[in-house]
Amino acid sequence: MVTTKPWKKCLSVLLIGGFLVLNTTVVFAAPVELTLDESIALALKNNPAIKMADADREQADWAVSAAKAGKLPQLSYDFTASRFDPTNPLTGADEKYSNSLSLNLPLYTGGKVTGGIDKARIGLKSADLNVDKTKQQIKLDATSGYYNILQTKNLVKVAQESVDSLTEHLKNVQAQFSVGTVAKSDVLRSEVELANAQQNLIKAQNAYDLAVSSFNNVVGLPLDTELTIKEELKYEKYNMSLEDSIKYSMDNRPEVAIANYAVEAAKKDVKIAKGDRLPSIGANASTGWSDTEFPGTENEEWAVSVKASWNIFDSGLTRSKIKQADASVERAIHQAKQTSDAVQLDVRNAYLSMKEAEKRIETTDVAVEKAEEDFKIAQVRYSAGVGTNLDVMDAQVALTQAKTNYIQALYDYNTSKANLEKAMGVPVQ
Repeated sequence: MVTTKPWKKCLSVLLIGGFLVLNTTVVFAAPVELTLDESIALALKNNPAIKMADADREQADWAVSAAKAGKLPQLSYDFTASRFDPTNPLTGADEKYSNSLSLNLPLYTGGKVTGGIDKARIGLKSADLNVDKTKQQIKLDATSGYYNILQTKNLVKVAQESVDSLTEHLKNVQAQFSVGTVAKSDVLRSEVELANAQQNLIKAQNAYDLAVSSFNNVVGLPLDTELTIKEELKYEKYNMSLEDSIKYSMDNRPEVAIANYAVEAAKKDVKIAKGDRLPSIGANASTGWSDTEFPGTENEEWAVSVKASWNIFDSGLTRSKIKQADASVERAIHQAKQTSDAVQLDVRNAYLSMKEAEKRIETTDVAVEKAEEDFKIAQVRYSAGVGTNLDVMDAQVALTQAKTNYIQALYDYNTSKANLEKAMGVPVQ
């Protein structure tokens, strides 16, 4: 009978377990396929900034409820147990237990409570707009990250094409050198250019990996997740004019509305401060009972009252608060104007950048075609012995640069358009 030593059994179990874990890891590491819309939806679902904005919105909602409580009645209960000596320490002590139940209802507060409620409601509206603002920013981040992947992916392709072309050219040069038709310097120069192209390919691949990691961070995926991007960089004409884009932003950009709400909130602070100049009126109903025995159920009393108070002189405190509130209104008005100007500038910058990239798309597209033709001609002339190796190198560099410029123009156009939509406050569906 064949026997197996215990340590060999343990080793076998560990190897099998490791194999299973490795297979499981491979399954979970499958690439994730995403369109742009799917990427935006994933970012909106997973990005913590959305959750923080939602929490701020909930806080503002509860602030409205807290402000409304100032208009509602309040019921309180008090219990007091006391021990005292009515004459002197030698006669012994008496005990007393008192209970009281009181209901208070504010009737008039000089506008302070209503002003606080209005201000809290304005805060809730601003919080809603801040949620929209956060969504628009996350959409922009996801869109920019998506286009960055497309750009770096295409640049990797261009770099690989350059390496492949120079590799083939080097083979041609080496073949001609072997029969003595070209000089050694042609071989050396071709090897140098190939090495430089390989370096550029390494850099392009690293840029792509970094773009993927940054994008995964935005959409809430593990940083090492492999991605398969379903779309390509493309050109879709934008038809709205600059003037219409600016007008749209004034009506839809959350920051503009938030700044205007800040002015309204500051005016409510003025109303609240002025409330200290007016009287306050409240109603009170109370009942109480006390006894010398716990818990105290005898000697019941009750009372109903209306109380009015008016702070006639406070050494200028109320006036100072009003002036502070007025200054806050003035500041909020200037802040709203500054915000409006900044939004218009954002729209203008994004729009002009988009148009500039649009023109570059047209010119670089033509440049790529001419550079490809020039490279082919240079290769043919060199093979025929009527062209130089330098001509081929220069044509290859020009072709790579033309393709890079074209990709950059497409990337700039699409990201500028995304920035324009963010600047205009286009709602996130």
